[in-house]
Amino acid sequence: MSADDTEQAREQLIDLAAQFYDQFELGEIPHMSVPTRTKNNIEYDEEMDVWVYGDRESTRSANSVRGARKLLKAIYTIEFLAEQLEEDRSSTLRELYYLSESWDNDEAQFTSQDESNSMVEDLEIVSGVTREDFHMRPEESGAKVMGPIHIREQTKRGDRDIHCQLDVGQGGYQIPNNPDMIEFLDNDADFVLCVETGGMRDRLVENGFDEEYDAIVVHLGGQPARATRRLTKRFHDELGLPVVVFTDGDPWSYRIYGSVAYGSIKSAHLSEYLATPEAKFIGIQPADIVEYELPTDPLADSDINALESELEDPRFQTDYWEEQIELQLEIGKKSEQQSLASHGLDFVTDTYLPERLSEMGIL
Repeated sequence: MSADDTEQAREQLIDLAAQFYDQFELGEIPHMSVPTRTKNNIEYDEEMDVWVYGDRESTRSANSVRGARKLLKAIYTIEFLAEQLEEDRSSTLRELYYLSESWDNDEAQFTSQDESNSMVEDLEIVSGVTREDFHMRPEESGAKVMGPIHIREQTKRGDRDIHCQLDVGQGGYQIPNNPDMIEFLDNDADFVLCVETGGMRDRLVENGFDEEYDAIVVHLGGQPARATRRLTKRFHDELGLPVVVFTDGDPWSYRIYGSVAYGSIKSAHLSEYLATPEAKFIGIQPADIVEYELPTDPLADSDINALESELEDPRFQTDYWEEQIELQLEIGKKSEQQSLASHGLDFVTDTYLPERLSEMGIL
């Protein structure tokens, strides 16, 4: 992020605070409107293939004690973020929650981290500035990259040129909070493979899958952090690399794929920035459970309810997903990525992934 970008983000925050001043001057009750962040106000944009907020709005108004407190907290948060940008410093979402305890007005202090997180999301939406541009960091996601790509990362200590195979250990390259600080210098990759679990990611690296198939392996770390989704999108959009998502075979993992491809309800205001609609699901498919006779666990009631919900989810209303979900409901089973090891530790890299990638036209 350049100095000009930082100054622009700071100015947009100050402009937001100035709106409250203007409302006072006009004799209006101070207020702030934000999109209602509920499932009922999420719309699926078929043209962009992502989730976006609808037209419903919630108003934070000082015409009630509760509303006045929210606006007071917003003003204190804006002041903190503006000072942080002016000093070119950063902080974590967790630090913001604790830091509020030092504010000189007890009513401005946050009662929980969920409250402070929600406030940052509100300010993102109304200012049009991402939290990364506020210099706000989440706690470490643990997400890593391993593959044939040479990058330059801007850091506080200067630019660092890193090859994500040759210059890193087995752990890979740690994805930074703001992946827009990364410049792509060169790459020999053919595709990006996003992997849900750390165990499977380690298996692929140990077996040399990234080297043999010129793959960028991205560890999602469960439900992927924003930085992970943003970097994945950049790999696709800027380098023209196909993206495939490899997860466990259960409804919750299918939603991990959905968040990579189509965005999530929580970050619907950033879907164009984070989502990669062209991403494809590689497995574990319900069909794989049957074909490879994988070790399984029975579907719990919550799994069944989630699968039935996904049949009504626009993200999964395709012939492929309807067929797979209905098959899973029929067999009543779910399976993990590591279940492929029942055929040997090399089965996933020697057989399963090469065959699936060939079927998908990527290899």
